[in-house]
Amino acid sequence: MKVLVTGGAGFIGSNFIRHLLGSDRGVEIINFDKLTYAGNPESLADIASNPRYSFVRGDICDATAVADVFGKGLDAVVNFAAETHVDRSIEDASPFLLTNILGTQCLLEAARKFHLPRFIHISTDEVYGSAPAGASFTEETHLDPRSPYAASKASADHFVSAYANTFGISAVVLRCTNNYGPFQFPEKLIPLMIANAREDKPLPIYGDGMQERDWLFVEDYCRAIAVTLEQGKTGSIYNVSAGSPQPNMKIVRTILAHLGKPESLIKYVQDRPGHDRRYALDSSKIQKELGWKPQVSFDEGIRRTIDWYIQNTDWLEHARSGEYLKYYERHYVRRAETFKD
Repeated sequence: MKVLVTGGAGFIGSNFIRHLLGSDRGVEIINFDKLTYAGNPESLADIASNPRYSFVRGDICDATAVADVFGKGLDAVVNFAAETHVDRSIEDASPFLLTNILGTQCLLEAARKFHLPRFIHISTDEVYGSAPAGASFTEETHLDPRSPYAASKASADHFVSAYANTFGISAVVLRCTNNYGPFQFPEKLIPLMIANAREDKPLPIYGDGMQERDWLFVEDYCRAIAVTLEQGKTGSIYNVSAGSPQPNMKIVRTILAHLGKPESLIKYVQDRPGHDRRYALDSSKIQKELGWKPQVSFDEGIRRTIDWYIQNTDWLEHARSGEYLKYYERHYVRRAETFKD
């Protein structure tokens, strides 16, 4: 099976590529990534020489580049490629419209023209908006996105469903809660808190810190994506969650406790505009239909995550300094020039 993974140099995409290569010896993966600021090829340095893995630098909005890679004869696409940081969408929504909506439509059009057997679209719980206390959203819940990022992802979801209905594309949408784990870009909550705490820097907390998120360890999500790739019902939407929402403040205090750092490092800052108070998903559908369930508890996952960042300080420092942006030129461009010569 030949699988195109778009956005595979990102956090979840890179973890998924590593998971799929390790669990399925019959799979061949093409990683198609534009390498924007959050696309880090260093995250896949350990598997770059794997004969079943190849990398193509490209933009999912570029129809010619997309057609070229689809022409390699694909069995499936897993679309991770997206602008994902809510704060950045508030500052400038235009990149989110381009990548998340137009880019997804470009992939869908290629899937239609090349008769792609399987299309997995990676979405988010944020398309549902803020969940009332004690409630969990199901796949039938009305979408109510509250940020430009969430609105762009909700629109992409509709395009995927529309192409499945209109053109018969074998597409599935996965909506997941917050992921955490190795290789997450340090602008996100958990790696940011770990990095700052290690250096005794202030830990900025939006508002009162009581916003609830349902944190899922990235390896569990990779298993959900893999089983959906194999068994997911065409046209379906599946929620994926750990099933235990926790306030951000509890997450931060857990990190401080693991690192032996004082809570005096916590610094409250002005809340983000339109900040959703609570996310919570009911993932019983994927559990009943596909037999998936989370395997890693939060206590185990956060311990493994903290240990990984402590043991991979070079990766973290390169991500924070921008040094990782030079990796592609050092390891791919020069290699291509050598082959050309």
